[in-house]
This record gives sequence, C-alpha cells and structure tokens, in this order.
Amino acid sequence: MTETTRADMGAAAPTLLRRHAAGTESARSLLFTILGELVLPTGGEAWTSAFIDVLGRLGVEEKAARQALMRTATDHWLSSERVGRRTVWRLTPASERLLRDGTERIFGFTAVAEDWDGRWTVVLARTPETDRATRHMLRTRLRWAGFGTIMPGVWLSPRGDRDAEVAEILAQAGLPDGYLFAAEYQGGGPVTAMVGQAWDLGELARGYDDFIGTFSGPAGPDPLARVIDLVHAWRRFPWLDPGLPAPFLPAPWSGSEAAKLFTRLHAEWAGQAVAEWKQLLARA
Repeated sequence: MTETTRADMGAAAPTLLRRHAAGTESARSLLFTILGELVLPTGGEAWTSAFIDVLGRLGVEEKAARQALMRTATDHWLSSERVGRRTVWRLTPASERLLRDGTERIFGFTAVAEDWDGRWTVVLARTPETDRATRHMLRTRLRWAGFGTIMPGVWLSPRGDRDAEVAEILAQAGLPDGYLFAAEYQGGGPVTAMVGQAWDLGELARGYDDFIGTFSGPAGPDPLARVIDLVHAWRRFPWLDPGLPAPFLPAPWSGSEAAKLFTRLHAEWAGQAVAEWKQLLARA
C-alpha cells in the first residue's frame, strides 16, 4: 500500500482505525475479527502475507501481526504449515466452533428482545470474599453472557438461551453449589428499578451513540479495512448488552438504530471485502 493510500485512509476512514494505529486495540483481537469475517467463510486458511497486509491497513505493525499469529497458534486456535518459504495458517476445529458461534451471536443481535416470554434466567452464585480471582472471573464471564447483578451473588438475564453457557461458567469457577433458575415476576417493586440497578443503560447508550457517530460519516476507501473496523466495533455489543425487552429500555433506544446501521453497512460492504480478500490470497 502506498503512503498516499495510507494518508487517504487516515483522512476518510472511521476514527476507530486511528485507535488501532495508536495501539489501544490489540493485534490479536483484530486478528480474531479477521478470522471470523474473512477466513472462516473463505475456506479456513490464509497465508502470513495476507494477514500482515490486512492488519497493516488497520495500523498494526508487521512484528505485532506475526506475534498475534504465533500467540493464537500457541493457544490452539490456529495451526500452521510451511509450504516452501511461506507459511499457511489454518483454523482448528475449536476455532471454527468458536467463530461460528460468535458469528451467529454477532449477526443475530438486534439490541432488543423480541417475542420475550416474560421469563428471567436467575443465577445464584456466591464466592468467598478472599477468593478475588474467582470473583473476578465469575463477574466478568456472567457480564459477558448478558447478566446483571441486583445484589451480591444474584444475577439475572431476560435471555432463556444461556443455560449451557452459565453451567460452563459455574463449573470453571469451581462453584458446584451455584443455582440456575427460570423465573417470572409476580409482584413487588417496579421491574424497571431492578433493571436500572442491574445494568448501566446510560453507559451502553453512549457506546451505541459513539458507534452511530463513527459509522454514519463517509466510509473509508479501503473495503477490507472498513468492514473489519465495522465488525470489530460492533462485536462487543452482543456480549455487553443483555438484550432487554423494549418496555425496560429508554425510548428511543439508540441500540436499535445502531443495530440497523450495522446490518445495512455490513450488507453493503462485505461482498467487496471478501472479493479483495480472495485476491490477496491468490496473489500471496
């Protein structure tokens, strides 16, 4: 890529690209977005040079790109094979499952629970005050599964499809005495107050507003960079947002607008990005 092209990208591309260049996003995190968006749907393998090219367009230096590939292989998400003087990297069965599950969650997320049946998933799980590592792991994993906490050891979610994920979290936390329930609200205080205690909807709305502001402007000229930037910016929301029913959300809810924007832009950009990715593989 020429210096002129890089300058054009810096001027026209979304601000998230400048965050990548500044080092506030890890090369490995970006690599997983590339694996899910480009590698998984195009045969599951790619040359080193193709990864370096795309990561370079996002401001990641070659050394960091190579380190990200090696670390990902060390963790068994990629395998590698030398072909002459080149290296081809392939998705492992474990990474294919991870990426397919992630793709389904990312692209199926609408930021509002539709056809909610009124049932809440409730988790009861207490950890010793002295076991900070387990408490941190439990809190982080349940948050990423869309659960909010209303009091110590009590977590809830409007989603009814997280049972297997919760069971795995409790097992990994070493909490065989944790409990998982499906429950319905029968009365008492307003549910909206409980929701406001469990989730910071204001912070979540600000995140959606930032996404809308970033991607509502002119698109960058590089099809690969802009689609990876888009998916990378969006992919955290399905894990941060519990997907609450509309009655418990502020009106208007910016999450709905952001989800529609993501869906529209991805539909417009993905085809050209995949086509260019295939050209990179062919030239490698």
